[in-house]
Amino acid sequence: MKKILTRIALAIGLTAMASSTFAQAAANYPARPIKIVVPFAPGGTTDMLARLVGQRLTQSWGQPVVIENKPGAGATLGADIVAKSAPDGYTLLMGAAHHTIAQQVYAKIPYHFDRDFAPITMVAMVPNMVVVNSEVPAKNIAEFIALAKTQPGKLNYGSAGAGTAHHLIGEMFKLRAGVDLVHVPYKGSAPAVADLLSGQVQLMFDTVTSGLPQVKAGKLRALAVTTAKRSSAMPDVPSLSETALPGFDVGTWFGLLAPAATPPAIVQKLNAEIVKIIQQPDVRKQMLEAGSEPMGNTSQQMAAQIKAELEAFEAVVKQIKLVVE
Repeated sequence: MKKILTRIALAIGLTAMASSTFAQAAANYPARPIKIVVPFAPGGTTDMLARLVGQRLTQSWGQPVVIENKPGAGATLGADIVAKSAPDGYTLLMGAAHHTIAQQVYAKIPYHFDRDFAPITMVAMVPNMVVVNSEVPAKNIAEFIALAKTQPGKLNYGSAGAGTAHHLIGEMFKLRAGVDLVHVPYKGSAPAVADLLSGQVQLMFDTVTSGLPQVKAGKLRALAVTTAKRSSAMPDVPSLSETALPGFDVGTWFGLLAPAATPPAIVQKLNAEIVKIIQQPDVRKQMLEAGSEPMGNTSQQMAAQIKAELEAFEAVVKQIKLVVE
C-alpha cells in the first residue's frame, strides 16, 4: 500500500510540475520568432491572410512572425510539417477548407486533421467564384453551362491542387450542371490564375480574394459566386444558387491551427490576440475589400466547424466517388 501511495504522490507531483511548466511557457510566450506555414504558393488567399495576421502579431508581441510557403500534395505537405512540429506554439498552420476536403479525398494522408491539430481561430470566410478567361464567349453562368455541354471534355478548369476546395467545388459544379470539364491541378491558386490569364485553362472556382484584382482589371470575367449569399466585394455578381443551380452553397474558410499537443494556455493566448487583430477596423476593412468576410471565433467553435465539414465532405466525396492518390 505504501508503494502505491508513493506512486500516486509521484504522479500527482509530476502532473503539477508539468502544469507549472506549461503555465510558465505560456506566460513567457512568445520568447522567439513564430513561423506560420502556408501550404500553398505565395500570392493566394491563404498567403495573404497569413501575412496580414503575421504582420500584426509582430507589431503586438515584438517577435518576428515568419511566413513559410510549403506548397504541394493538395495542401497536405505543409500541414504534415506542422502536425509533426514541436507543440510549443512556434510553428503554426494557416489552414483552410482544403484540409477538411483532403482528409476525405486522399487515399493515404500522413495525419488526421481533426486529431493532430489544435484549432486556434477561423480568420476569414471567403466565397469562391466561377471565373473565366476573357476570351471565353459566355457572359453568364447559363451561357457557360450551355457552351460546356456543346464541348464535352474540351474546357479546362484550374485549381490550387488536387483535393483542394477549388477542385471539389469544381467537381460539385460538374455534377450539378451536368457538364464535362477537365481538371488541371496547380501548386496554389496564384500559378493557376496565371495560366487562366494566358488561356491555358478557361475556368476556375477561385476565391474572391485571389481573383478579385484580375476581375476588377477586366482580365477575367466573374460569372457567379458559389455561396448562397453574394459577396460584399462583388455585389453585382449573382450566386449559382439564384441563377442556374438552386441550393448550391459552398465557401472557403481560412484559419490558424497548432500541433495537437500545444498547451491550451498558449492556444488561448494566440486565440485572444488573433481575434483582437481581426476585430481591428483597418484589418476588417482590408479583408472586406479583398473579398474576405472576417471571422475570429473560439477554438472550440472552430473545432466544431471542422468536425461538421469533415462529415459533410465525406458524404459529397462518396457521392462523386472522388479519390486522390
